[in-house]
Order: sequence, then C-alpha cells, then structure tokens
Amino acid sequence: MRDLEAFTTAGYDKGRPRFVQAAWFVVMNLLFIKWFCPARVRVQLLRAFGATIGENVLIRHRVRVLWPWKLTIGDRSWIGEGAWILDLEPVRIGSDVCVSQEAFLCTGSHDHRRADFRYANAPVTLEDGCWVAARATVLAGVTIGQGAVVGAGVVASRDLLPQTLLTASGTRPIPHAS
Repeated sequence: MRDLEAFTTAGYDKGRPRFVQAAWFVVMNLLFIKWFCPARVRVQLLRAFGATIGENVLIRHRVRVLWPWKLTIGDRSWIGEGAWILDLEPVRIGSDVCVSQEAFLCTGSHDHRRADFRYANAPVTLEDGCWVAARATVLAGVTIGQGAVVGAGVVASRDLLPQTLLTASGTRPIPHAS
C-alpha cells in the first residue's frame, strides 16, 4: 500500500535556487520549445543555464529539459522534436548520438516497495554513436552502450551493451554494414 501523504523530497537536490528554476521554466515555455526559436539559440540557452553542450549540436523544437545544469551533450548530437529529458539526476549524451522524436530520457523513479514512495532516481548515459529511436524510453540508471540502438517505442530498463539493438522482440548484435 502507498501512503503518498508520507512522500517527501528529502535528500533530493534540484541543483539551483528556486529563482533559477523559475527563470528556466519561463525561458523554456516562452522561447526554448517554440518552433520559431533557432536551434543555435536553444543551445545557447541551455549553456546559459549551466548545461555542457559540445559543438554542432542540433536541438529541435518542442524539446523539454527539466534542469539544464544536469545535462551534458557531446559534439554533433541531435535531439529530435518533442523529446523529453527528465533529468532529476545527470543525463550524459555522448557525441554523434541521435535522440529521435518524442523519445523520453527519464532519470526519475520511485521505490515501489516503500509506503512513502520515496525517490529512486539515477543518472542516464547515452554513449557515443548510439541512437534512441522515436518514442523510445530510457529509464533511470540505464546506460546505452556505444553504437547501440534502442528501437522505436521500446523501453530500455537495463543497460544495453555496445553495438546491440533493442527491439520489442529482444536484444541482438548489430551486424556490420557491408
């Protein structure tokens, strides 16, 4: 049974004062997610709020980032339209990574075994060259290995080894292109 009244955020650190959190929400909702905001400006806004962003990163419109200061993105990575980065804990996206449309990177969870439903958050890591396809989800504590692929609509609830493909039917090695 849950006793949600007993839930607290004790021990969780958002990483910035409330006025910075509020400022980010205003900027995100009035400018960052909008179609008319240029991609280069989105990168500049994330950096201004503490994200570490590499060179030639493309961030499309309707992308949501909870806390920019908990986000790291390497060079030449793409974040597709409508992706959601729920980074209660750090999210590290390597270089040459594609996070496709409406993908969800979720560092937040709860301990379902406890009545107080306390947080059970953990970082998410996407290593260089991986692809999180459209509407795929990567859950808290998961690392997607170098060159691996999380197929469209699939939930990655465990680490994915480098050069493997996760689909609804299971995991298999990615064959080399000829």
